[in-house]
Amino acid sequence: MNAILNVARKEFRDGWRNRWVVAITAVFALFALGIAYFGAAASGMVGFTSLSTTIVSLSSLAVFLIPLIALLLGYDSIVGEDEQGTLLLLLSYPLTRPQLLLGKLFGQGGILAVATVIGFGAAAVVITLFSDQVAGVELWRAFAYFIFSAILLGWVFLTIAYLISVVATEKARAAGVALLVWFFFVLVFDLAMLGALVAAGSGAAADWLPWLLLLNPTDVFRLINLTGFESAKAYSGLTAIAGADLFSPRLLTVVLLAWVIVPLGAAIWFFRGRNQ
Repeated sequence: MNAILNVARKEFRDGWRNRWVVAITAVFALFALGIAYFGAAASGMVGFTSLSTTIVSLSSLAVFLIPLIALLLGYDSIVGEDEQGTLLLLLSYPLTRPQLLLGKLFGQGGILAVATVIGFGAAAVVITLFSDQVAGVELWRAFAYFIFSAILLGWVFLTIAYLISVVATEKARAAGVALLVWFFFVLVFDLAMLGALVAAGSGAAADWLPWLLLLNPTDVFRLINLTGFESAKAYSGLTAIAGADLFSPRLLTVVLLAWVIVPLGAAIWFFRGRNQ
């Protein structure tokens, strides 16, 4: 356990030294505050409108930003160390390969967690101070669940980045695959699902389509943050596919946790078979 914590501390210090924590926090805070205040500007309203609208808008923002940032953080974690010649040095220490990956996950995952809590938490603080349209307990409960699920989403793509980094033989190739993964999960998958929905119509095949949403962690994240708001269901085409009460928040959270564990397990398995 000490070995894992040592690697985690090193990764977190490196992220702090490279200003990753500050940069990610600033991006999250600026966008979150902008969405919380100007989210309804298109309808002629400025300022905080409703909790459901804010959470839905922040979820859409998080789906684009968090996976990309997580992939950028982790895509070169192993292949980059290999190209720099430091991987052999790290493995010469009393440190197993699973411990190295877990240490990197805790360190870089800590960077994402701190940035997410501070960045999105800033929006909750501002809304609490300057809006009286929602009770403080309700606001913080919704934001706490949103932030928790956003951290899990970041860890999902961080473990996917490790899997890419372990399998790739070149850093440039790992970067390209990471971008393709982001493009597929954030954009292509939903377009394919909508096409399948249209093709299936109201037949028996359409009954299986909602369950296919669980194959995309970004859709699971969206659904987690929509299930608690009846009024939010009109803002997302996903709920038209999934239905109002098909998935419980507990089930969706377990699925998102599984999306963290499975790529991490695959990365550890491939890392053990890697030459270096």
